[in-house]
Amino acid sequence: EGGSCGVRCSRRVIDADMDAITVPYGVTVVGTACDVHYFLKQPGKGHCQPERTKTLFEEIRASVTNNSNEDRSFWRPVLPWGGVYTIKAGRKAMACTPLYVRITLKNTCSIDGFLMLLYVILSENENFRRELPSYLGKEFVERFLYLMDSCKFTTVKLLWIWDKMEKCQYKSEIHKASLEIDLFGNEHENFTRNLENLMSTIQETFCSNGRCPARSQEDQRKTIIICPSHDSLLGDVIQAAVDELFCPRTELCEELGCNGQREFTQRIFCHDAPPFVILNMEQWKSEELPYVPYNLAVAKQRYTLEGATLFSKEEHHYSAAFMIDGNWMHYDGLRTENLVFLNKPPELLLLSSLVYIRD
Repeated sequence: EGGSCGVRCSRRVIDADMDAITVPYGVTVVGTACDVHYFLKQPGKGHCQPERTKTLFEEIRASVTNNSNEDRSFWRPVLPWGGVYTIKAGRKAMACTPLYVRITLKNTCSIDGFLMLLYVILSENENFRRELPSYLGKEFVERFLYLMDSCKFTTVKLLWIWDKMEKCQYKSEIHKASLEIDLFGNEHENFTRNLENLMSTIQETFCSNGRCPARSQEDQRKTIIICPSHDSLLGDVIQAAVDELFCPRTELCEELGCNGQREFTQRIFCHDAPPFVILNMEQWKSEELPYVPYNLAVAKQRYTLEGATLFSKEEHHYSAAFMIDGNWMHYDGLRTENLVFLNKPPELLLLSSLVYIRD
């Protein structure tokens, strides 16, 4: 299956029992049909499906409802940091000599938190599950949900890497029969910018000076980066910053030699209001955030807080917090018990992003 980045996984039949995946940089992984089923077949087909009475999300939701003060974490790790994908070659293909090929993932926290949030958003909202395929692709959404519910967490990450990321966004090295993929970097580079046109916006500007060298301009953006507003130091500073980016305004034209007034029109979404928005909060300091608003207006559309991603500079590590049925949970892939129930909203002192869902 191929993604938008041009990294493709091709299939060829070796014999009745064998399949092969060609992974980036020419490494060929050979394995049984069951091993590679999740990459090569549509969800719901084949013979490798686990039998589950509940989805993973339903299990997490039930745990939130039934948790006690003595047991504040989900019973199993979800999306643990890193990952190892090992495939054993069939006897027929390798002349009766078993061969193991390993794909090792490192520093996956740059996508883990957002993958967790994406799963919660899709699982909680049936309407969003129908809308998001138009942005991310129907096959991707179906496979993503299927793999998460099957607890195939390493495969989920590989799906994102090969379907959504570009080669230049991660490092990969070959060590004998092992492929190592390192995702060390910024989560907005590795995840947010790869959400296709989900949050694409456009704003037109027009200068009052007829001699302005760039009288008419268009500003198009694929992500939403907001900065502290100069006009609002108190109150709802996040709403003020969003308004500064989206609302009409007039400023002095900054073109060289121009003294005109530049009018900015209302910034609008290119493809209607998306099911969710991610606000890049990397420009903010904790002292600039007296509180985080539960409700937010973005381009005249109402949104509600769903979660956040957090960044620790000391560890260079990302984690995430999100709500299920009004209850907060904290996710940290480095922990053994990495999904923890919170008695109160988390302290969002090290914000990397805020995630809001459409009302």
